[in-house]
Amino acid sequence: MPALPAPATSDWLRVFAPRPAARTRLFCFPHAGGGASAFRELADAAPPEIEVIAVQYPGRQDRFDEPPVTDPDVMVGALLRAVTPRLDRPAAFFGHSMGATLAFETARALRPRHPNAVVHLFASARKAPHVDQRDRTRLPYTDTDTDALMAYVRRLGGTGAGLLELPELRELALPTLRGDFQLLARHRFVPGAPLTCPLTVITGADDTSCTPGDAAAWARHTIAGHRVHTFPGGHFYLEGRSAALMEYLTDRLGPDLAGDRHDRHA
Repeated sequence: MPALPAPATSDWLRVFAPRPAARTRLFCFPHAGGGASAFRELADAAPPEIEVIAVQYPGRQDRFDEPPVTDPDVMVGALLRAVTPRLDRPAAFFGHSMGATLAFETARALRPRHPNAVVHLFASARKAPHVDQRDRTRLPYTDTDTDALMAYVRRLGGTGAGLLELPELRELALPTLRGDFQLLARHRFVPGAPLTCPLTVITGADDTSCTPGDAAAWARHTIAGHRVHTFPGGHFYLEGRSAALMEYLTDRLGPDLAGDRHDRHA
């Protein structure tokens, strides 16, 4: 797939609730098939010190007329170009499901030029990259059978799964969902130096796609501390729980909001 042109940040990033006095920007990376609007309520729940910036991948919502990106290197390169202009303040990354993989890889890609830009990585409802690499053959990412794909989406649950039961919406959404699954299937974890920011894994208590063991395995990817937090619910535990989730994220970002983090551009 040819490389994408350098995107305008307005194409890739959405700020639903501006926080002019924010000390930290929280970049949120959606799940497969999801869009920036998944984080609208989280943005509304943010305190004045945190501005939520939601990533909008091509192929959905107001970017529906663009083809989905199925090459992980192209996707991470585009994300890198999109977030870099917003690093004038400390950045935290929150990625849900597929978004956790992309947030992790974007944080790694930022490190050579902006080693301290990301002050915290939140990986939500996702296996650690090296575990996902090992287990990929047991996951239906490459299924082209619509019934098999729908069965997998139903197991994950969430509002989106219910909407896909409507034939007209399913036909519109399936190309994007398949594109995202192709991206995940093509992702290859390359071992490298661990992150230097804290890493918090957030899971749903009933989510069989990310077990406590999966969450613990993320520890090898940082030298700055690893923590696991579990909310009630399944894979989409965050739906209807934006206020509680933001309260937890704010608590974890406390030292950075107080300005205790070392120079982000050192």
